[in-house]
Amino acid sequence: MNLSEVFNSYVFIIAVSVIIILSYFFNLFSKKTNIPSVLMLILVGMLLQIPAYYFDFNKEILRPVLEILGIVGLIMIVLEAALDLKLTKEKWPTLWKSSLSALLGLIVTALAIAAIFNFFLGLSQTSALIYAIPLAIMSSAIIIPSVENLSEEKKEFMIYESTIADILGIMFFYLLIANAGESSTKVVVFDVVGNISWTIAISIIVSYLLVFVFQNIKTEVKLFLLIAVLLLLYSIGKLLSLSSLLIILVFGVVLQNSKLFFFGFMRKWLKPDAIKVVLKDFKLITSESSFVVRTFFFVIFGITLSLSSLLSIKVFLISGLVLGSIYLLRFAVLKMIIRKDLKPQLYIAPRGLVTILLFFAIPEEYVVEDFKSGILLFTIIVTSIIMTVSLIKDAQHEEEELTEDMVQSEESSIRSLSDEGSDRIED
Repeated sequence: MNLSEVFNSYVFIIAVSVIIILSYFFNLFSKKTNIPSVLMLILVGMLLQIPAYYFDFNKEILRPVLEILGIVGLIMIVLEAALDLKLTKEKWPTLWKSSLSALLGLIVTALAIAAIFNFFLGLSQTSALIYAIPLAIMSSAIIIPSVENLSEEKKEFMIYESTIADILGIMFFYLLIANAGESSTKVVVFDVVGNISWTIAISIIVSYLLVFVFQNIKTEVKLFLLIAVLLLLYSIGKLLSLSSLLIILVFGVVLQNSKLFFFGFMRKWLKPDAIKVVLKDFKLITSESSFVVRTFFFVIFGITLSLSSLLSIKVFLISGLVLGSIYLLRFAVLKMIIRKDLKPQLYIAPRGLVTILLFFAIPEEYVVEDFKSGILLFTIIVTSIIMTVSLIKDAQHEEEELTEDMVQSEESSIRSLSDEGSDRIED
């Protein structure tokens, strides 16, 4: 039976509505159980493969949709995180530690995975590194909604680290592709420094202009206009080979910390009350948008998965080496930066949206036909499961500690009352 025979506009609306409703309840379930909603969404997508097979649905037509959803989702997630990033003296230690962890973790993990691909799959050094970078990037799309129940300090560390890792990973990936054919180190360094410098300069100028313009817009319809402008800037930046995510990040940080950035003579241009309203509404709309986009991205990813790619001993062994390098190097980096109390941060290192997105973005000339897609799938699934187990154990540990504290508090109160009673009797 052909899908077009039973599929119409109303069925499509019903399917979309049911998926969004399920995603909402998955989020509620996730908060209570610490099982990431992303895993449940991927499972829904995998179950939808059954009717897709029955109706002879070509899954390949979903690849462009998946890529577009991934780009928009990434922008919304980075923007959502940036709008929560308050630059204060108190948060500075968490910010620099998470940034350093993201940078070091990305570099050493990418090099280690590239060495594995080079040795076991016979990839050239350049191709191995291009395939390794996506797998070296933690997924903020999975981490941010999953760490709500952690302590404030650990939650902030994970949100900052994953967001910065996303941005740095994407920058490194596209800079590597742009300079892969260069033989001169001097030219490469000049291009990388120039690219980042230009992007930061443009990001700051654009952020000031957007904040200034949008605080003065009086019409009610302006938030989706702002999102459209950001999507436009991101896309133009990509076409110009700039690190476009920096534009999104810098804008979010400037909007959240407008009093800090509008200093001196610029302070008279700022309208704090208008900024407060824009920020509040913008937070709501980015949160809602990232929820919807993330929902459909992971459901469609589940539909496009090829589970047969996992049925290979070679995939299993290489994936095991990749996973081992991820957690071993993460332990070393966290031990050097945080030094103590590494759980559950050590095990929160899922791969997801950015990893998938960058795999689709590998240029034709660097695509390796023999590369096993099962390595990508295996790494995404196992890192998500490891994170799930660690979050559940952490929640149980916190609950046990809370129970012990309550028992000790009650025992202390009983002893105190007993001592008071004894004193009265003696009197």
